[in-house]
Amino acid sequence: MISPEDIEGLIRPELKAMPAYTPIEPTEVLSRRVGVPEEKVIKLDGNENPYGCSPRIKRALADYAYYHLYPDPEQRELRKALEKYTGISAENILTGSGSDELIDLVLRLFIQPGDRVINCPPTFGMYPFSTDVCGGKVVSVPRKPDFSIDAAATKKAMDKGAKVIFIASPNNPSGNITEEPAILELLNSAAVVVIDEAYFEFSGVTVASLVTKYPNLIVLRTFSKWAGLAGLRVGYGIFPVNIAEYLMKIKQPYNVNTAAQVAALESLKDMSYLRGMIKAIIQERERLMTRLSQLDWLKVYPSRANFILCSVLNGKAKAIHQGLQKKGIFVRYFDTPQLKDCLRISVGKPEHTDALIAALKEIR
Repeated sequence: MISPEDIEGLIRPELKAMPAYTPIEPTEVLSRRVGVPEEKVIKLDGNENPYGCSPRIKRALADYAYYHLYPDPEQRELRKALEKYTGISAENILTGSGSDELIDLVLRLFIQPGDRVINCPPTFGMYPFSTDVCGGKVVSVPRKPDFSIDAAATKKAMDKGAKVIFIASPNNPSGNITEEPAILELLNSAAVVVIDEAYFEFSGVTVASLVTKYPNLIVLRTFSKWAGLAGLRVGYGIFPVNIAEYLMKIKQPYNVNTAAQVAALESLKDMSYLRGMIKAIIQERERLMTRLSQLDWLKVYPSRANFILCSVLNGKAKAIHQGLQKKGIFVRYFDTPQLKDCLRISVGKPEHTDALIAALKEIR
């Protein structure tokens, strides 16, 4: 009889050795962990929309009559609605189970074992994670101290045969954008350039219109942040037509479930409401930035997203992170060489800002 050890021997050794991705926890888990009632938890660690989704979505999901049938595998109605939203043809658009799935699909399309993928840390952890899963080789080109792309070092790495490069703009966790001239420079290469615009609605800066002009440009977006659909997992990408066709071919047939498609469609029909929420979040971002900047032991980085990165100058970020948790306030803590003693704080409602600032002053 085959043993567990024998099965272990069948597993790809590089996957056994790779580090796991560290996800955030849901509210109910955080509540139990610190002994704070769920309704009192202030969750500022996931860059989620604190106002939730459009009220229309709950009604649409309740009224939908065909959950017993498979969803449209080609997402026709949703892609047509996204054509109207983006101004780019539906034939260039593909939706996925969050933009995470699209990152994985792009890598599966282009990467063979050992192929090089450029990552520009500190940035979104799914890029190296999915590269490892697909058997690619991660080539890290660190960002500059202000978190901008090191264009010269990146171009040099691309010239050594990289197949794909990922650039988040605005970048997570630093919140800064990559300007179009820098992206155009990257496009002057043989690599596929993936610009992750997960926070586009908060920055208003996009290169999506360039996709039809550059055969090596991909733009990814998501409904998780601005539309409040993080729990339903729906994202989309804007691709050159031939790449979109290949991705449609290799994706799981029913990758975006019916509920997610219904919710995304209703979101696009209720843009007036959602634009109001986006405006409220941007206004609160600026207020939060001002309030944090008044604490002389924090270095606050400018942000074009729905979160703010802070460096704790006294070297006690971990203790502050733990102190906030005891009060039921959750933010993201980093302690890597490029993010030494850093906290990333998602923008919440005004009352969340007030509670956070009061707690920071008390802990300090």
